[in-house]
Amino acid sequence: MDKFSKLASLLEAEGLAGPGGFHRPEFAPLEVLALAHTEDYVRGVVELSLPPDVVRRIGMPNSDSVAIRARAATGGTILAARLALEHGVACNTAGGSHHAEAGSGAGFCVFNDVAVAARLLQAEGRVSQVLVVDLDVHQGDGTARIFEGDTSVFTVSMHAEKNFPHRKAASDLDIELPDGTGDEAYLARLDAVLPDLLARVAPDIVFFNAGVDPHADDKLGRLALTNAGIAAREARVLGACLGREIPVVGVIGGGYDPDIDRLADRHAILHRTAAALTSKEKGRLVAEPPLPYAY
Repeated sequence: MDKFSKLASLLEAEGLAGPGGFHRPEFAPLEVLALAHTEDYVRGVVELSLPPDVVRRIGMPNSDSVAIRARAATGGTILAARLALEHGVACNTAGGSHHAEAGSGAGFCVFNDVAVAARLLQAEGRVSQVLVVDLDVHQGDGTARIFEGDTSVFTVSMHAEKNFPHRKAASDLDIELPDGTGDEAYLARLDAVLPDLLARVAPDIVFFNAGVDPHADDKLGRLALTNAGIAAREARVLGACLGREIPVVGVIGGGYDPDIDRLADRHAILHRTAAALTSKEKGRLVAEPPLPYAY
């Protein structure tokens, strides 16, 4: 959990939070959380009344601090999505809780922040078609299940085939990678699908889960990306969206290196890449600096 505050401090030190600091979200209201989750589950989280089997699936205690953290992170993704619609791109310093499904959390994920934000923007009439590009090392199974049969949200997950969860869901597009996949093969698979995907889905907004657990040094990953490979991945996804003038929202997803400083630096690649591409894209600024970041 220390990676979140460490990442925020690192971005502040590098000037990426801007002179006014981070944009700070409101806690996601319960009725907004219920756009993607069942009312019983939402109440169980906030009233601390979840059944023991659900608490075990989440892997964290059903406590006030966990509930507050989950509502804040979801609020951050909602705010980042609204900022992205205004500025072209915005990133949350948390988010990417993609194992949470409608009636339960799982795998350290309480509320599915991307699903909640997507449903809220649609309910407000801000967007119609949504694309979720999930490049965390684990399949975005909760997101896939929430949007199963919903053609207005296209879910893509590129993940390690033999990693958690053992029982996979069916995303609209699943790309399963063998253990040990490195930068070259990984980026080749991404290049083979991303341009056509953006053209075919024609989304009004893209949610990008930039989990860094595909890194070779991640203790819960099974792939072999380097920092350079992650930077190239971020540049491809963000650059492809910006080049087509599609608003894109970055969430940090998973990362489990025991060295918190090294892990925070790895997560910061998303934010650095967004800032660099925004200042260079088409030789002009897409958003006036400082680029907005939600926290």
